[in-house]
Amino acid sequence: SPQFLGLDADLGLWATGGSTQASGDVIIGVLDTGVWPESKSFDDSGMPEIPSKWRGECESGPDFGPKFCNKKLIGARSFSKGYRMAIGGGINKKPKEIDSPRDKDGHGTHTASTAAGSHVANASLLGYASGIARGMATRARVAAYKVCWETGCFGSDILAGMDRAIRDGVDVLSVSLGGRLAPYYRDTIALGAFAAVEKGIFVSCSAGNSGPTRATLANVAPWIMTVGAGTLDRDFPAYAVLGNKIRYNGVSLYSGRGIGKKPVGLVYNKDNNTFGNLCLPGSLKPASVRGKVVVCDRGTNARVEKGGVVRDAGGVGMILANTADSGEELVADSHLLPAVAVGRKTGDLIRKYAQSNPNPTAKLVFGGTVLNVRPSPVVAAFSSRGPNMVTPQILKPDVIGPGVNILAAWSEAIGPTGLVKDTRKTKFNIVSGTSMSCPHISGLAALLKAAHPDWSPSAIKSALITTAYTRDNTNSSLRDAADGSLSNPWVHGAGHVDPQKALSPGLIYDITTKQYISFLCSLGYTIDQVKTIVKRPNITCSKRFKDPGELNYPSFSVLFGDKRVVRYTRELTNVGPAQSIYKVAVDGPSSVRISVRPRTLVFRHVGEKKRYTVSFVAKRKRRGSTVRSEYGSIVWGNAQHQVKSPLSFSWTFL
Repeated sequence: SPQFLGLDADLGLWATGGSTQASGDVIIGVLDTGVWPESKSFDDSGMPEIPSKWRGECESGPDFGPKFCNKKLIGARSFSKGYRMAIGGGINKKPKEIDSPRDKDGHGTHTASTAAGSHVANASLLGYASGIARGMATRARVAAYKVCWETGCFGSDILAGMDRAIRDGVDVLSVSLGGRLAPYYRDTIALGAFAAVEKGIFVSCSAGNSGPTRATLANVAPWIMTVGAGTLDRDFPAYAVLGNKIRYNGVSLYSGRGIGKKPVGLVYNKDNNTFGNLCLPGSLKPASVRGKVVVCDRGTNARVEKGGVVRDAGGVGMILANTADSGEELVADSHLLPAVAVGRKTGDLIRKYAQSNPNPTAKLVFGGTVLNVRPSPVVAAFSSRGPNMVTPQILKPDVIGPGVNILAAWSEAIGPTGLVKDTRKTKFNIVSGTSMSCPHISGLAALLKAAHPDWSPSAIKSALITTAYTRDNTNSSLRDAADGSLSNPWVHGAGHVDPQKALSPGLIYDITTKQYISFLCSLGYTIDQVKTIVKRPNITCSKRFKDPGELNYPSFSVLFGDKRVVRYTRELTNVGPAQSIYKVAVDGPSSVRISVRPRTLVFRHVGEKKRYTVSFVAKRKRRGSTVRSEYGSIVWGNAQHQVKSPLSFSWTFL
């Protein structure tokens, strides 16, 4: 992914992940399942002394202590009071799990190494995706805050971790966690993130893995960077060759012995009473599957668990077939037995063959690692979608980043599938999710912070949003893996991050804490509810926006409702050269008239601020029109910079 993001090019700043000293001063706090400190991704060779501002520590525990930290992994703490209360027995009862920052799950080690892992040669998952592994900000420091345990991540532990990270002196918080949508005063992560952003800490969060259903986003507060997931130009092809000689394309990370060159029997248990089609535990009859390849429908239980169920029943292989819910999205897994995952259309053809042929057979073939895949990036089908149901006037997600089949460090306490039955050990694993895209953006934010130490969190966020791209490597508009259709800003936000361009965005949309308070005061919350978030005694809400969309956000989400005209004023700050002139270009649907005043902005000095006002006028909609949302963009541009804001328009709230 660093190569895909252009971080491997010799660009001075990126070559070392920032000027060595500056990026060595940036600290990324990762709230997750802890860390596996022995991983080579946390090797500190060549790292300068720990920054003097650091106030954190390495916690001592039965399997952890200060000796496990170094100049790369500079802190590790764990927070378990909430977890201990939740499992019953109070905060003094010893839980089953050892109370320490050590990662027994893998997730936290993967996210931390993605954000800021050191270079590791000859990394791979059992031979797949081999090469040099590295994080985004290779010179940045990592501090791990373990807030997640076997039974989940509890709000009180997450907040305690965020509080501590703020006090310890982190510059970036990477939070690959998310819960249900709630008003901001009841949203744990939003509360902690507000306190962090107020102190100048950038907060990056996962958008959620509940796509392609619409309105499924988590972490939508405007002070948070909400990150969706896209694919890389790398794939792990595998094939199912049926007895009718037709070869179907799929994906797999299976790395053991295959099932041989000869076709074997194929079976699909479509019995509605036993759930054999889903390969749930106990649903397969050994007599009917022994020695055969089993077709399993995706859904209900974990993909890798299905393979274990097939193996336990005596099956020799699996074809994991998508259903309408998962569409055409393929996620590669390190299966316990030879297995190939296929899309819904292919799955339907294989299911039909298995049910209609009197003697169906199949063989499975594995294709290793393939690069330069086109088109890419494609938005992951699982990536959660807008609109933002807490504040529809704030466009979310903000951006997408690499989140499908990401190779990063792993805990050696657990196998690559995470299943108890999986006795394999691997130093690296390939995983998918917005949990993987989030730390990519955290690492990029650390690089931007190193290059521009005076930039606020909203400035860094603006730089990443306004420079994101919306065309893939075939130069066509970004597509959605769910059904292959064109994607839109409720799916990809401003587009896919482009760190090279974000380094020099030209103009930024900055937001102060005061403006966030005016935004909160416009949401109809009580003063006490606003104070829950802001933690200041003297809040009166005397200054409030008439409409939450007045926040100086780098994107626009226009909700007409019963209004025909929506007007917003935005302020741009010049972070490019003095004497810069920008002209505006507008792209929008025929159903909305968009006018911007002024149409030219002249910045005489660096740091100068200029305002513009944009009016959106909804033309009369045809009777019976069912269009609920449309999209466009506003670009302030000159020869050097294109500062682009995505637009979304909705006529009804839902």
